[in-house]
Amino acid sequence: MATTTIDSQVQRKLIEILRILHENKDPIGARLIADRMNERGYAIGERGVRYHLRILDERGLTKRQGYDGRVITERGVHELDNALVGDRVGFIINRIEKLIYDTTYDLKTGQGNVITNTSIIDKNDVDKTMEILSHVIYDGYSFSPYIKLIDEGTVTSDIEIPEGKLGLATMCSITVDGILLNNGIPGNPKYGGILEVNNKKPLCFEELIVYSGSSIDPMRIFMSKKMTGVLPAVDTGSGRLLANLREIPVSAVSEAEKVLRSVTDAMIGSIVEIGKPGKSVLNAPVDAGKAGVVVYAGTNAMAAVEESGIDVVTYPISTIMDFKELKKL
Repeated sequence: MATTTIDSQVQRKLIEILRILHENKDPIGARLIADRMNERGYAIGERGVRYHLRILDERGLTKRQGYDGRVITERGVHELDNALVGDRVGFIINRIEKLIYDTTYDLKTGQGNVITNTSIIDKNDVDKTMEILSHVIYDGYSFSPYIKLIDEGTVTSDIEIPEGKLGLATMCSITVDGILLNNGIPGNPKYGGILEVNNKKPLCFEELIVYSGSSIDPMRIFMSKKMTGVLPAVDTGSGRLLANLREIPVSAVSEAEKVLRSVTDAMIGSIVEIGKPGKSVLNAPVDAGKAGVVVYAGTNAMAAVEESGIDVVTYPISTIMDFKELKKL
């Protein structure tokens, strides 16, 4: 497969489709492939899968088996064997860096683009979901209350809201990095993790995943493995919350503190802690000459919804959205 003629994001999806076909002895169709892709962190619909399958067919890597679907060819197996996992490692941090650059939100005017997460729920669960969100945000932790409901059939970025479902955009904590950059403070998102809290005070990170070494967003990994304890953290003060750490230059700490206070006042993000120069923050290592800034992840609110038993599919760090499209819960 000529990587020089295919966009890198398309290339990753093609390899993953080959992997899914290789794992199945029987032919499978586009709908099932799309479901498997989404489970693995690729936001793609049935139509998108068909487009990618046409590319694979043209290159002799897959073939149609009547109406049953596709199978991988011998040539496709060879291509898959040669595909390196490294092709996907670092994909998340590259996406994050682009979205940070595209963030234009201005703290003074309250206008501009922000980064959002996208969650998908059943329409029948909307009222219960809103109840839980209100409880978590207003009775628990200061997660951003700004959300947007997205109708079925809408395509956000490359996510399609299926029939009978509703999309829900929530503020992504990486927006904080975009705001810092717009104020002349370069930040480097380093870790996503599970943060233990007790008496509503952060204790330490229990788990950490380095963004630059991951092919899937850490928050998606933690949520899929049901490692959060957001509702207990809200109801009892003790639990496990999603959080991330970015490093900023030591020389920028004083100015960053002012910016982050404004971020909190604007209810854009919930700042957990600003560390001391070169020192670990809540058990997370920080490089020399840097200071760590820990922020609660925007996905916490939807993690709480999932903990309550509601079926939720969440795509963290999903897309850029004009802040005026979001409404306060």
